[in-house]
Amino acid sequence: MSEVEVDTIAKKNITRMNKLQKRLRREVGSAIADYNMIEDGDRVMCCLSGGKDSYTMLDILLNLQQRAPIKFEIVAVNLDQKQPGFPEHILPAYLDKIGVPYHILEKDTYSIVKEKVPEGKTTCALCSRLRRGTLYGFAQHIGATKIALGHHRDDIIETMFLNMFYGGKQKAMPPKLLSDDGANMVIRPLAYCREKDIEAYSELKEFPIIPCNLCGSQENLKRGEIKNMLKLWDKQSPGRIETIFTAMQNTAPSQGVDREQFDFVSLKRNPDAVNKGDVADADLPAFDFVDISNNGHINLDISNRIDIVATFKP
Repeated sequence: MSEVEVDTIAKKNITRMNKLQKRLRREVGSAIADYNMIEDGDRVMCCLSGGKDSYTMLDILLNLQQRAPIKFEIVAVNLDQKQPGFPEHILPAYLDKIGVPYHILEKDTYSIVKEKVPEGKTTCALCSRLRRGTLYGFAQHIGATKIALGHHRDDIIETMFLNMFYGGKQKAMPPKLLSDDGANMVIRPLAYCREKDIEAYSELKEFPIIPCNLCGSQENLKRGEIKNMLKLWDKQSPGRIETIFTAMQNTAPSQGVDREQFDFVSLKRNPDAVNKGDVADADLPAFDFVDISNNGHINLDISNRIDIVATFKP
């Protein structure tokens, strides 16, 4: 390949990277504003795993920190879970290079997970629980007011379907979450970002990715099945993933079946209410409706909403 061709490719990559960064920065900024994730004076603990998502989250937050109208601190934290072959030098070297304050924690959760979880079973639940407990405690130790995790929009949607299909619950990952004890606030700045954009940005930025050996070998994870399903949907019907996420932001408890979210038991009609009919009928064209049992013929048109032409009494 000639120098001219190499230079052309390099320029195209730079242009593409700038566009991706602008898009991700806009989406992260919107999520932060919509959910009031970061406030003036916050100390944000960015949990850095060494994967594409957390690298991108840290990169975009640092970028926004320079432009934001408020002041907030960023501290990167990595938990070394003592997985075999974990390259301990990569993250410190990267964080030293970009000049970000950081802490590297060590806790052998790997051995606990391998001991407690049978071979071939999903380790994610126990692994994340142990990791979360350690990070929550350390956040309070360093005075962090927010804990930033790198979950993106695809993660949120996948979690919703996982809970629906296998847990019988309709819940996902909220962009902002208060811990059960009220001591920690978790935020997900990438909540509006697509995984494919994060992956492309990560490749262009050449982040030193560290694979997760603990769960990476579990090829038949249920999350992988959900991910493949969503990828197929996205290919067959472009825009469907966006519609699903929009739907998650527009719930109507009174139109569902969850008795905890809406008080159906106490729901009563108001006998004194003025009957305005069904507002959804306003734009309907005129049509005839014939009773299935032929007991009557109802003519429904715009000028005369209901005209009973005939009735039948046994």
